[in-house]
Amino acid sequence: MLISEIFYSIQGEGELAGVPSAFIRTTGCNLRCAWCDTRFASWEPEGTEMPIDGILRQVEAFPARHCVLTGGEPMVARGIHDLAAALRQRGWHITIETAGTIPPGGIACDLASLSPKLHNSTPGTELPAAWRAKHERLRWQPGILREWIDQYPWQLKFVVVEEPDLAEITALPAQLDCAIPPHKILLMPEGVTADTLRQRGLRLVEICKERGFRYCPRLHVDLFGQRRGA
Repeated sequence: MLISEIFYSIQGEGELAGVPSAFIRTTGCNLRCAWCDTRFASWEPEGTEMPIDGILRQVEAFPARHCVLTGGEPMVARGIHDLAAALRQRGWHITIETAGTIPPGGIACDLASLSPKLHNSTPGTELPAAWRAKHERLRWQPGILREWIDQYPWQLKFVVVEEPDLAEITALPAQLDCAIPPHKILLMPEGVTADTLRQRGLRLVEICKERGFRYCPRLHVDLFGQRRGA
C-alpha cells in the first residue's frame, strides 16, 4: 500500500475527539477539494510503499487501541479492505474517514466518519476543467452514503465556509431517504489556523444551538497548528 504517514496523536474531530489514536494516512483521492488541507496525500501520489505487516508493526508500537484510516480518501487505497480486516483481527477500534463516494464493500469499520463535500469544495481554475467536472459529479453520492449509514455506526461531518452552506446541509440529508437526527450532523468550520476556526466557530455554535446540530471542533489545529503528523 502507498502510505503517506503513520503517526500517534489524539483524534481531533467528531464524536471521538480527544481519544488517543493511531493514524494511517493513505495516499490518493478521487476528489479535489478547493480547501483541502492534506494535498500532500490527496493531489499527488506521494508516499512510501508498505506491506500490511509493516504497517501493523508500526501501529502496534503505539499505546492505543483506536485506529483511524484516513487520507486522501482511504477507500481508494489498494489493499484497504485487507488492512482493515487485519486491524479488526488484532482488536483495534477502526474509524474510517471518508467522503462517502465509494461503497464500503463489507470493510471492517467501527465508526464511519462520513464527510460529504458541499458545493464550497469544488475547485476553481487552478485545476483543469475535467477535474472540476469530476469533483462536482462525484462529491455527493446519497446512495453510497446510505450504504454506509445502514451498515455501520456513523457520523456526518460537514465543512462550513460561509453561512449559505447551511441551506445545502439542511437539504441534502433528505435525499438519503432515512432518518437523520440533527445531533448526528456535525458542523466543522473550515480553516487551517486557530484564529480562523475560532471566528467561524463562534457563529457555528449559535447555529448548532438553534438547530440541534453538533459543533465539531478541530482540536489538532487548535493544539498543533497545520502540520503533518499531528
